[in-house]
Amino acid sequence: MTSSPDTELRYSSARGRWVLLATVLGSAMASIDATVVGIALPVIGRDFHTSLSSLQWVVTAYTLTLAGLLLFAGAVGDKYGRRRVFLIGVVWFALASVLCAAAPDAPVLIAARALQGIGAALLTPGSLAIIEASFYPDDRGKAIGAWSGLSGVGAAIGPFLGGWLIQAVSWRLIFVINVPVAALVIAVSLRHVPESRDPSATGPIDVVGSALVTAGLVGLTYGLIEGPSAGWGKAGPLAALIAGVVLLVAFVLWERRAAEPIMPLDMFANAQFSTANVATFVVYAALGGVFFLLPIQLEVVSGYSALEAGIALLPVTVIMLLLSARSGDLSQRIGPRLQMTVGPLVIAVGLALLARIGPGGNYLTEVLPAVAVFGLGLAINVAPLTATVLGAVPAEHAGTASAINNDVARAAGLIAVAVLPAAAGLSESSYLHPDQFSAGFRMASFISAGLCVGGGILCAVFIRNPTKASRSRAERPVLHCAVDAPPAAPALAPATVPSDGSAA
Repeated sequence: MTSSPDTELRYSSARGRWVLLATVLGSAMASIDATVVGIALPVIGRDFHTSLSSLQWVVTAYTLTLAGLLLFAGAVGDKYGRRRVFLIGVVWFALASVLCAAAPDAPVLIAARALQGIGAALLTPGSLAIIEASFYPDDRGKAIGAWSGLSGVGAAIGPFLGGWLIQAVSWRLIFVINVPVAALVIAVSLRHVPESRDPSATGPIDVVGSALVTAGLVGLTYGLIEGPSAGWGKAGPLAALIAGVVLLVAFVLWERRAAEPIMPLDMFANAQFSTANVATFVVYAALGGVFFLLPIQLEVVSGYSALEAGIALLPVTVIMLLLSARSGDLSQRIGPRLQMTVGPLVIAVGLALLARIGPGGNYLTEVLPAVAVFGLGLAINVAPLTATVLGAVPAEHAGTASAINNDVARAAGLIAVAVLPAAAGLSESSYLHPDQFSAGFRMASFISAGLCVGGGILCAVFIRNPTKASRSRAERPVLHCAVDAPPAAPALAPATVPSDGSAA
């Protein structure tokens, strides 16, 4: 991360506030869009008379390109200019949003969502990286804290605003609203945001690695979504699944020999780092899958409006805003093992409580207890989880470690959305039949709870607390969370603080 005296800004300066505005609004476009799309799924399904697998693709097409290109986009920004790549991402995201809003059918919407994911991959790494490169070192903590807090406010507003737009006008407006926001971000960025690069980023960008991981995720996701509906005897889904696995294996082999890999595999030689990322995958797979299905359960089975479904999830964001920093402080004092063990278990209780939501869907007795317990578990878990990932590697690699952890979480949600509906017995038309969908949702909730229990046990067995001496030597800032929310699900938690902006 580089900056010079003529580009370093003060937090209290007018230009510093403009930079914060541009970066917060840029990252908020991507996070809020993910929030409201989940709430809009039942309405989109009815408008297009489409199947459950098409709704899965509306979510996964976005996450697929975002997860596949996130590390690559971060490297491009470091080499060619973070502001430049950030602005390209904002423009790209806005144009793709227009395509989403104008989509005449589900296939066009799915294609436009994939394009949106590319734009999000280009803009998200630069959002926080610009802040770190632009502000004086003694002001960066304040700037990052403001960025995180304002992003949390955006996450809280998203469900309410999106639900209101869907209910009052049309689901298409959740995409149209990105256009004026993007225009403001572009205008502010061109006038106030300084350019920055990493002078050490002189080697070739790992294009082959990025292509292999993206193509592998496409094949794997296609096979997992289409296999249950088309039949595993069909050549297409099976071939895609095999090709996806082969390409992902090729990605690992390529990363072992690449001069400048986008995912340095030697980091995984550290048992603490590997365990934390496996725990991330397990927990966020559970969250991504069940929170893809929850808005449909609330709207189709319980009779909630889109606005009511969005508001129903707000307690999670409030709990995260209130407790995440305190959870991070506690894990610094006592070590991460206890919280990384207890947190997933509390999340599992919250997910199991979701199974109680039925046709009545009483908010105070069925929905609120589940989302409150879930939010508490999430607040307990995410801060020590990220601290463990970052603490397992040298300080100079913290940004890469954070980006890898973010990508692991997004990939987990991507695969869960593809797998969980079929595993829970949901068919292509289940969301049109409340009784069928409710039975499948209950099963999905229990499966997800079981995954979280497994994650807690894994951490209890393999995570180790750092010694007092190693904690006293650590000089990196307290970071809250490498992932902004359960990927491919309603954005429930505030965006948080990776060290290089690789994950926003």
